[in-house]
Amino acid sequence: MTATHPEPNVREYPEHFEPPRGSAHRTLLGAGLVRGAWMALAGFGLGALLVMALRAWWGWDPVWDTEIILVVGAMVLAPIGFLAGIGAFDYWLHYISGRPTRPEDHSGHGATSWHDYFRVNTDHKVIGIQYLVTTFVFFTIGGLMAMFFRAELAEPGLQFVDSQTYNGLVSVHATLMIFLFIIPAFAGLANFAVPLMLGAPDMAFPRLNALSFWLLPIAGIMFVASFLAPGGAFGAGWTGYAPLAEGQPMGQTFFNMGVQWAGASSIMTALNFLVTIITMRAPGMTFWRMPLLVWANFTTSLLVVLATPFIAGSQFFVMFDRIMHTDFFTPEGGGYVLGYQHIFWFYSHPAVYIMMLPGFGIVSEVISSMSRKPIFGYRLMALSLLGILVLGFSVWAHHMFVAGMADWLRVPMMITTLLIAIPTGIKVFSWVATLWRGRIHLTTPMLFALGFVTMFVIGGLSGIYLGSVPIDIAASDTYFIVAHIHYVLFGGSVFTIYAGVYYWFPKMTGRMYSETLGKWHFWLTFVSFNATFFPMHYVGLRGMPRRVFDYDSAFGNLNLFISIASFVLGASFILFVYNMVTSWQRGPIAESNPWHARTLEWQVTSPPPIFNFDEIPQVVGGPYEYGVPGARHAVLTPSKEKAEEKEEVHA
Repeated sequence: MTATHPEPNVREYPEHFEPPRGSAHRTLLGAGLVRGAWMALAGFGLGALLVMALRAWWGWDPVWDTEIILVVGAMVLAPIGFLAGIGAFDYWLHYISGRPTRPEDHSGHGATSWHDYFRVNTDHKVIGIQYLVTTFVFFTIGGLMAMFFRAELAEPGLQFVDSQTYNGLVSVHATLMIFLFIIPAFAGLANFAVPLMLGAPDMAFPRLNALSFWLLPIAGIMFVASFLAPGGAFGAGWTGYAPLAEGQPMGQTFFNMGVQWAGASSIMTALNFLVTIITMRAPGMTFWRMPLLVWANFTTSLLVVLATPFIAGSQFFVMFDRIMHTDFFTPEGGGYVLGYQHIFWFYSHPAVYIMMLPGFGIVSEVISSMSRKPIFGYRLMALSLLGILVLGFSVWAHHMFVAGMADWLRVPMMITTLLIAIPTGIKVFSWVATLWRGRIHLTTPMLFALGFVTMFVIGGLSGIYLGSVPIDIAASDTYFIVAHIHYVLFGGSVFTIYAGVYYWFPKMTGRMYSETLGKWHFWLTFVSFNATFFPMHYVGLRGMPRRVFDYDSAFGNLNLFISIASFVLGASFILFVYNMVTSWQRGPIAESNPWHARTLEWQVTSPPPIFNFDEIPQVVGGPYEYGVPGARHAVLTPSKEKAEEKEEVHA
């Protein structure tokens, strides 16, 4: 497609920016870390004093004090003190204080050294990398926990840990993987890529973007620190079902508050994406010219904004029952126990799509680029994302077929569960049609994209089985469920995260990774993943229950095989880390567009300029126009001053 290119009446973004001398430079390896640490301690002390003063006034039970102090001091005021110490609130505090407005000097924007990744930074590209590195740290911690409990399950009986510690390892593992890896890793990839894809200089709210990242390690530290609480970590699973959660040790409160911080981070990020996508598209970038990754993050952000407050409310109610002796979910006090599950799953089933839709967008970008073909059925692909958004809120109770809910609700939920397979199936057939007769390049991101399609189909098929009431009643709470969720979330989400990291690694770092190590990483991951989780379908249908630290000796040999395969799966991650670290340091210099992709982020240098585009892009075509004679996606329209300079040089 072609079009005329009128001179846009917009300002030009600078090619490079150097902060003025004397501007604040808060570094977490220097003064910023020290300031954040002592202000966190001050916040904790203030919270403890406040609680003790209230106790003296109202006469609270001393046993109650400890948990209240933890909530108010360690989980509310200490994180706020830390954020204030590292400078997350500096601009807003200056603004609301009524002092004269400071000129924008962009002193906290961009990265010129690795130190800049360890401070509050407003550059969406830096924030995206901060997200990814942080989430992979928690992915490592959660994976090590999985190694511990798989070692325990290698043989029947108790070998290494007691039952509560085992439950804590499983619960924290799942919590970290969902709230601290999959959801924020997608946010990190989108943070880096979406503004570039839109032709925007940054996210709509750069400071809010920075704050949303720094809430994330706070949540992760709370989840991991629950092991230090009296009685151990929370052991009620990542679902935290009431009333089981209300009888857990004090570590359960770490879960309740950690979810609040992680949820706040997700909501801030989602609102930022929505405003950015709606208001900051480049000239000519209509909705029907947006890449599918942008569509995927648009629908995901709507899901996050609509659904996340429900899980926040459920965790507050559980915490109130635990430490304030309310009766929201306690049956002895007339509480409605099933009410927790309805509230929780009204968030958590849409959350499955929060963990899937960005991956759909990543795979669409990779398959189109590596097949050298336009996405088949682009508009239907975008509309199917919106279909999943709507139907995702109508299927929550299929998680409760055996929970004792009203019988009449089962059949409607079964029908909606089966219906949601239609927009999902559209995507699978569209990817296959895109591959058909394409010029396929089996690079590492393409291998992970193809691995995702096959693994996600297996997970989707088992999901259809579980959507049927009679099959779900038979398979519920068995290892068949464990196999299903891992084929969906590891074979689905994690494979797409790997594909996205490999795909945009050259753009992030300006260097190429080792294709040989990348392919070794894929095949080790693909084979060991299937060896770990496919046998769980069999042992589950044979009767092995999930969430148990001991099992019948008849399942001993298969569990030993599963544990060995899981260790290989864990070891494959070492290849990934080594490849990323060494390639970032000394990998070959990357071209601007090594994949010959059509989207806007590949039309600028690697890494991109500090404000993404030296010249404002003018979008003149669709994002996937391979094989269309004369097709272009965008041109970079020079400003008037630059045009005059070029004319003078030419003269």
